[in-house]
Amino acid sequence: MRRGWTTGACATAATKAALDALWGTGFPQDVTITLPKGETPCFPLAHQAQGAGWAEVGITKDAGDDPDVTHGALIITRVATSGGGIVFKAGEGVGTVTKAGLPIGVGEPAINPMPRSMISGVIEEQAARYGQTADVTVTVSVPEGAEIALKTWNPRLGIVGGLSILGTTGIVRPFSCAAWIASIHRGIDVAVAGGQAHVAGCTGATSEKVVQGMFQLPDHAMLDMGDFAGGMLKYLVKHPVERVTIGGGIGKITKLAQGAVDLHSSRSQVDFEALNALSVSLGLSDVSNANTALEAVERAGNGLAQAIADQAQIRVQKQLKNTVEHIDIVVIDRFGNILGQAG
Repeated sequence: MRRGWTTGACATAATKAALDALWGTGFPQDVTITLPKGETPCFPLAHQAQGAGWAEVGITKDAGDDPDVTHGALIITRVATSGGGIVFKAGEGVGTVTKAGLPIGVGEPAINPMPRSMISGVIEEQAARYGQTADVTVTVSVPEGAEIALKTWNPRLGIVGGLSILGTTGIVRPFSCAAWIASIHRGIDVAVAGGQAHVAGCTGATSEKVVQGMFQLPDHAMLDMGDFAGGMLKYLVKHPVERVTIGGGIGKITKLAQGAVDLHSSRSQVDFEALNALSVSLGLSDVSNANTALEAVERAGNGLAQAIADQAQIRVQKQLKNTVEHIDIVVIDRFGNILGQAG
Protein backbone atom coordinates (compact mmCIF):
# COMPACT_ATOMS: atom_id res chain seq x y z
CA MET A 1 0.00 0.00 0.00
CA ARG A 2 1.13 3.53 -0.72
CA ARG A 3 2.67 5.37 2.23
CA GLY A 4 2.27 9.09 2.85
CA TRP A 5 3.83 12.00 4.72
CA THR A 6 3.10 13.36 8.18
CA THR A 7 1.93 16.87 8.99
CA GLY A 8 5.37 17.43 10.49
CA ALA A 9 7.10 16.53 7.21
CA CYS A 10 4.75 18.84 5.31
CA ALA A 11 5.40 21.73 7.72
CA THR A 12 9.15 21.15 7.40
CA ALA A 13 9.01 21.21 3.61
CA ALA A 14 6.87 24.35 3.69
CA THR A 15 9.40 26.01 6.01
CA LYS A 16 12.29 25.26 3.67
CA ALA A 17 10.46 26.61 0.61
CA ALA A 18 9.31 29.73 2.47
CA LEU A 19 12.89 30.48 3.51
CA ASP A 20 13.98 30.19 -0.12
CA ALA A 21 11.56 33.02 -0.83
CA LEU A 22 12.43 35.05 2.28
CA TRP A 23 16.21 34.79 2.02
CA GLY A 24 16.80 33.59 -1.55
CA THR A 25 15.59 34.29 -5.05
CA GLY A 26 11.94 33.29 -4.75
CA PHE A 27 9.61 30.35 -4.32
CA PRO A 28 10.74 27.05 -5.81
CA GLN A 29 8.38 24.91 -7.88
CA ASP A 30 8.82 22.04 -5.43
CA VAL A 31 10.91 21.30 -2.38
CA THR A 32 12.87 18.26 -1.15
CA ILE A 33 13.69 17.54 2.49
CA THR A 34 15.62 14.79 4.26
CA LEU A 35 13.64 12.81 6.83
CA PRO A 36 15.15 11.39 10.07
CA LYS A 37 15.87 7.99 8.47
CA GLY A 38 17.32 9.43 5.28
CA GLU A 39 14.33 9.42 2.91
CA THR A 40 14.16 12.45 0.61
CA PRO A 41 10.55 13.14 -0.44
CA CYS A 42 9.73 15.96 -2.84
CA PHE A 43 6.67 18.15 -2.24
CA PRO A 44 4.94 20.43 -4.77
CA LEU A 45 3.88 23.82 -3.45
CA ALA A 46 0.12 24.30 -3.12
CA HIS A 47 0.14 27.84 -1.73
CA GLN A 48 2.59 30.70 -1.55
CA ALA A 49 2.50 34.28 -0.29
CA GLN A 50 5.01 36.91 0.77
CA GLY A 51 5.16 40.29 2.46
CA ALA A 52 7.59 42.59 4.26
CA GLY A 53 9.81 40.35 6.40
CA TRP A 54 7.79 37.17 5.93
CA ALA A 55 6.93 34.42 3.48
CA GLU A 56 4.64 31.44 3.67
CA VAL A 57 4.16 28.18 1.80
CA GLY A 58 1.40 25.58 1.92
CA ILE A 59 1.86 21.86 1.26
CA THR A 60 -1.13 19.56 0.71
CA LYS A 61 -0.81 16.54 2.97
CA ASP A 62 -0.83 13.20 1.18
CA ALA A 63 -1.41 10.39 3.66
CA GLY A 64 -1.02 7.70 1.00
CA ASP A 65 -3.44 4.81 1.48
CA ASP A 66 -3.94 5.49 5.19
CA PRO A 67 -7.45 6.68 6.19
CA ASP A 68 -5.95 9.70 7.93
CA VAL A 69 -8.40 12.51 8.76
CA THR A 70 -5.76 15.06 7.76
CA HIS A 71 -5.34 13.62 4.25
CA GLY A 72 -5.77 16.49 1.79
CA ALA A 73 -5.36 19.19 4.46
CA LEU A 74 -3.27 22.23 3.57
CA ILE A 75 -0.32 22.63 5.96
CA ILE A 76 0.89 26.24 5.86
CA THR A 77 4.09 27.50 7.42
CA ARG A 78 4.84 31.21 7.67
CA VAL A 79 8.40 32.25 8.48
CA ALA A 80 9.21 35.76 9.68
CA THR A 81 12.47 37.38 10.71
CA SER A 82 12.82 37.89 14.45
CA GLY A 83 15.55 38.48 17.00
CA GLY A 84 14.99 35.69 19.50
CA GLY A 85 16.13 32.45 17.93
CA ILE A 86 13.57 29.98 16.61
CA VAL A 87 10.07 30.54 17.98
CA PHE A 88 7.06 28.35 17.22
CA LYS A 89 3.50 29.67 17.10
CA ALA A 90 0.12 28.10 16.44
CA GLY A 91 -1.78 29.65 13.58
CA GLU A 92 -5.34 28.97 12.45
CA GLY A 93 -6.33 25.35 12.94
CA VAL A 94 -3.31 24.30 15.02
CA GLY A 95 -4.03 23.50 18.65
CA THR A 96 -2.58 24.70 21.92
CA VAL A 97 -1.69 22.34 24.78
CA THR A 98 -3.77 22.91 27.92
CA LYS A 99 -3.05 19.74 29.95
CA ALA A 100 0.14 18.26 31.32
CA GLY A 101 1.36 14.83 30.25
CA LEU A 102 2.11 15.54 26.60
CA PRO A 103 5.64 15.92 25.17
CA ILE A 104 4.94 19.64 24.71
CA GLY A 105 4.41 21.93 27.69
CA VAL A 106 1.14 23.59 28.68
CA GLY A 107 0.53 26.78 26.73
CA GLU A 108 2.73 25.71 23.83
CA PRO A 109 1.52 25.24 20.25
CA ALA A 110 0.81 21.56 19.53
CA ILE A 111 3.85 21.06 17.33
CA ASN A 112 5.51 17.88 18.53
CA PRO A 113 9.23 17.51 19.33
CA MET A 114 10.31 15.74 16.14
CA PRO A 115 8.60 18.23 13.77
CA ARG A 116 10.16 21.04 15.83
CA SER A 117 13.55 19.40 15.45
CA MET A 118 13.08 18.88 11.70
CA ILE A 119 11.92 22.46 11.18
CA SER A 120 14.76 23.85 13.30
CA GLY A 121 17.27 21.80 11.30
CA VAL A 122 15.95 23.19 8.02
CA ILE A 123 16.10 26.75 9.37
CA GLU A 124 19.72 26.31 10.45
CA GLU A 125 20.66 24.78 7.08
CA GLN A 126 18.96 27.56 5.15
CA ALA A 127 20.51 30.23 7.38
CA ALA A 128 23.97 28.82 6.67
CA ARG A 129 23.21 28.61 2.95
CA TYR A 130 22.04 32.21 2.68
CA GLY A 131 24.36 33.77 5.26
CA GLN A 132 21.55 34.58 7.69
CA THR A 133 21.09 34.08 11.42
CA ALA A 134 18.57 31.45 12.49
CA ASP A 135 16.27 33.98 14.15
CA VAL A 136 12.88 32.96 12.79
CA THR A 137 9.32 32.89 14.05
CA VAL A 138 7.54 29.86 12.61
CA THR A 139 3.76 29.92 12.51
CA VAL A 140 2.05 26.72 11.38
CA SER A 141 -1.59 26.83 10.23
CA VAL A 142 -4.09 24.31 8.92
CA PRO A 143 -7.23 25.86 7.40
CA GLU A 144 -10.29 24.01 8.79
CA GLY A 145 -7.97 22.29 11.26
CA ALA A 146 -10.27 23.07 14.19
CA GLU A 147 -13.08 21.12 12.54
CA ILE A 148 -10.80 18.23 11.55
CA ALA A 149 -9.45 18.05 15.12
CA LEU A 150 -12.90 17.13 16.41
CA LYS A 151 -12.38 13.75 14.69
CA THR A 152 -9.13 13.14 16.59
CA TRP A 153 -8.08 12.54 20.19
CA ASN A 154 -7.07 16.19 20.64
CA PRO A 155 -10.15 17.34 22.59
CA ARG A 156 -9.65 14.53 25.13
CA LEU A 157 -5.94 15.21 25.40
CA GLY A 158 -6.54 18.87 26.20
CA ILE A 159 -5.30 20.21 22.87
CA VAL A 160 -7.70 23.02 22.01
CA GLY A 161 -8.25 25.02 18.86
CA GLY A 162 -7.05 22.60 16.25
CA LEU A 163 -4.76 19.81 15.15
CA SER A 164 -1.35 18.67 16.31
CA ILE A 165 1.63 18.76 13.99
CA LEU A 166 2.91 15.20 14.34
CA GLY A 167 5.40 12.64 13.13
CA THR A 168 8.47 10.84 14.41
CA THR A 169 9.76 9.54 11.08
CA GLY A 170 7.95 11.87 8.68
CA ILE A 171 6.25 8.88 7.08
CA VAL A 172 2.61 7.77 7.36
CA ARG A 173 2.41 3.99 7.13
CA PRO A 174 -1.04 2.77 6.04
CA PHE A 175 -3.24 1.43 8.84
CA SER A 176 -0.43 1.79 11.37
CA CYS A 177 -1.04 -0.15 14.57
CA ALA A 178 1.87 1.74 16.13
CA ALA A 179 0.13 5.07 15.58
CA TRP A 180 -3.03 3.88 17.34
CA ILE A 181 -1.09 2.44 20.27
CA ALA A 182 0.90 5.66 20.56
CA SER A 183 -2.40 7.55 20.87
CA ILE A 184 -3.44 5.24 23.71
CA HIS A 185 -0.14 5.93 25.45
CA ARG A 186 -0.59 9.69 25.16
CA GLY A 187 -4.09 9.33 26.61
CA ILE A 188 -2.66 7.51 29.62
CA ASP A 189 0.05 10.17 30.02
CA VAL A 190 -2.52 12.97 30.09
CA ALA A 191 -4.75 11.11 32.54
CA VAL A 192 -1.83 10.39 34.91
CA ALA A 193 -0.45 13.92 34.69
CA GLY A 194 -3.90 15.29 35.46
CA GLY A 195 -4.29 13.13 38.57
CA GLN A 196 -6.97 10.92 37.00
CA ALA A 197 -7.03 7.76 39.15
CA HIS A 198 -9.49 5.78 37.00
CA VAL A 199 -9.14 5.18 33.25
CA ALA A 200 -11.18 3.01 30.90
CA GLY A 201 -10.27 1.28 27.66
CA CYS A 202 -13.12 0.14 25.43
CA THR A 203 -13.32 -1.77 22.18
CA GLY A 204 -15.86 0.50 20.50
CA ALA A 205 -18.26 3.42 20.76
CA THR A 206 -21.13 1.48 22.35
CA SER A 207 -19.05 -0.01 25.16
CA GLU A 208 -17.39 3.35 25.73
CA LYS A 209 -20.74 5.06 26.18
CA VAL A 210 -21.90 2.39 28.62
CA VAL A 211 -18.70 2.41 30.70
CA GLN A 212 -18.43 6.19 30.80
CA GLY A 213 -22.02 6.43 31.99
CA MET A 214 -21.61 3.70 34.60
CA PHE A 215 -18.65 5.36 36.29
CA GLN A 216 -19.32 9.01 35.36
CA LEU A 217 -15.84 9.32 33.90
CA PRO A 218 -14.60 12.49 32.17
CA ASP A 219 -13.67 12.32 28.49
CA HIS A 220 -9.94 12.41 29.19
CA ALA A 221 -10.26 9.20 31.23
CA MET A 222 -11.59 7.28 28.21
CA LEU A 223 -8.91 5.47 26.19
CA ASP A 224 -9.81 4.45 22.65
CA MET A 225 -8.34 0.99 23.17
CA GLY A 226 -9.99 -0.65 20.18
CA ASP A 227 -8.37 -4.03 19.56
CA PHE A 228 -5.09 -3.09 21.24
CA ALA A 229 -5.62 -4.35 24.79
CA GLY A 230 -1.99 -5.45 24.99
CA GLY A 231 -0.65 -2.05 23.96
CA MET A 232 -2.73 -0.38 26.67
CA LEU A 233 -1.99 -2.87 29.43
CA LYS A 234 1.75 -3.02 28.77
CA TYR A 235 1.99 0.76 29.08
CA LEU A 236 -0.11 0.79 32.25
CA VAL A 237 2.38 -1.55 33.93
CA LYS A 238 4.96 1.24 33.76
CA HIS A 239 2.46 4.09 34.20
CA PRO A 240 -0.08 2.66 36.67
CA VAL A 241 -3.29 4.20 37.90
CA GLU A 242 -5.52 3.12 40.78
CA ARG A 243 -8.35 1.70 38.69
CA VAL A 244 -8.69 0.36 35.15
CA THR A 245 -11.95 -0.60 33.47
CA ILE A 246 -12.15 -2.53 30.21
CA GLY A 247 -15.42 -2.65 28.31
CA GLY A 248 -16.38 -4.46 25.15
CA GLY A 249 -18.60 -6.88 23.31
CA ILE A 250 -18.77 -10.53 24.26
CA GLY A 251 -16.59 -11.70 21.35
CA LYS A 252 -13.61 -9.47 22.09
CA ILE A 253 -13.83 -9.90 25.85
CA THR A 254 -13.96 -13.68 25.38
CA LYS A 255 -10.71 -13.51 23.42
CA LEU A 256 -9.22 -11.32 26.16
CA ALA A 257 -10.34 -13.85 28.78
CA GLN A 258 -8.68 -16.61 26.77
CA GLY A 259 -5.36 -14.78 26.69
CA ALA A 260 -5.42 -12.72 23.49
CA VAL A 261 -4.01 -9.20 23.69
CA ASP A 262 -4.71 -8.20 20.08
CA LEU A 263 -8.48 -8.53 19.69
CA HIS A 264 -8.76 -7.94 15.94
CA SER A 265 -10.68 -10.65 14.08
CA SER A 266 -7.77 -11.30 11.72
CA ARG A 267 -5.25 -11.76 14.54
CA SER A 268 -7.09 -13.71 17.22
CA GLN A 269 -10.08 -16.05 17.35
CA VAL A 270 -12.44 -17.35 20.03
CA ASP A 271 -11.48 -20.83 21.20
CA PHE A 272 -14.90 -22.47 21.09
CA GLU A 273 -13.66 -25.70 22.58
CA ALA A 274 -12.46 -23.85 25.66
CA LEU A 275 -15.64 -21.77 25.72
CA ASN A 276 -17.77 -24.91 25.67
CA ALA A 277 -15.68 -26.46 28.45
CA LEU A 278 -16.31 -23.36 30.56
CA SER A 279 -20.05 -23.48 29.89
CA VAL A 280 -20.32 -27.18 30.71
CA SER A 281 -18.26 -26.75 33.88
CA LEU A 282 -20.84 -24.23 35.06
CA GLY A 283 -23.68 -26.65 34.39
CA LEU A 284 -24.85 -24.57 31.44
CA SER A 285 -25.67 -25.53 27.87
CA ASP A 286 -23.35 -27.26 25.42
CA VAL A 287 -22.18 -24.50 23.08
CA SER A 288 -19.63 -26.51 21.10
CA ASN A 289 -21.31 -25.80 17.77
CA ALA A 290 -21.96 -22.09 18.36
CA ASN A 291 -20.79 -19.83 15.55
CA THR A 292 -20.05 -16.82 17.75
CA ALA A 293 -19.45 -16.04 21.40
CA LEU A 294 -22.69 -14.08 21.41
CA GLU A 295 -24.60 -17.12 20.17
CA ALA A 296 -22.97 -19.17 22.92
CA VAL A 297 -24.16 -16.72 25.57
CA GLU A 298 -27.65 -16.60 24.04
CA ARG A 299 -27.81 -20.40 24.44
CA ALA A 300 -26.16 -20.71 27.83
CA GLY A 301 -27.42 -17.50 29.44
CA ASN A 302 -25.70 -14.57 31.09
CA GLY A 303 -24.03 -16.86 33.60
CA LEU A 304 -21.56 -17.69 30.84
CA ALA A 305 -20.98 -13.98 30.14
CA GLN A 306 -20.35 -13.41 33.84
CA ALA A 307 -17.81 -16.25 33.91
CA ILE A 308 -16.08 -14.74 30.88
CA ALA A 309 -15.93 -11.36 32.64
CA ASP A 310 -14.43 -13.02 35.72
CA GLN A 311 -11.80 -14.81 33.63
CA ALA A 312 -10.97 -11.63 31.75
CA GLN A 313 -10.44 -9.81 35.04
CA ILE A 314 -7.95 -12.47 36.15
CA ARG A 315 -6.13 -12.28 32.81
CA VAL A 316 -5.89 -8.50 32.96
CA GLN A 317 -4.66 -8.63 36.54
CA LYS A 318 -1.83 -10.93 35.41
CA GLN A 319 -1.06 -8.66 32.45
CA LEU A 320 -0.85 -5.67 34.78
CA LYS A 321 1.43 -7.59 37.16
CA ASN A 322 -0.57 -6.39 40.19
CA THR A 323 0.39 -2.75 39.53
CA VAL A 324 -3.28 -1.66 39.45
CA GLU A 325 -5.41 -2.02 42.57
CA HIS A 326 -8.88 -2.17 41.00
CA ILE A 327 -9.79 -3.82 37.68
CA ASP A 328 -13.27 -3.88 36.17
CA ILE A 329 -14.54 -5.80 33.16
CA VAL A 330 -17.84 -4.84 31.53
CA VAL A 331 -19.32 -7.10 28.86
CA ILE A 332 -22.11 -5.74 26.68
CA ASP A 333 -24.23 -6.83 23.75
CA ARG A 334 -24.55 -4.87 20.51
CA PHE A 335 -27.35 -2.76 22.00
CA GLY A 336 -25.36 -1.72 25.06
CA ASN A 337 -27.04 -4.08 27.52
CA ILE A 338 -24.69 -5.39 30.21
CA LEU A 339 -24.24 -9.16 30.00
CA GLY A 340 -21.58 -9.53 32.66
CA GLN A 341 -19.51 -7.38 34.99
CA ALA A 342 -16.50 -8.17 37.16
CA GLY A 343 -14.73 -5.89 39.60
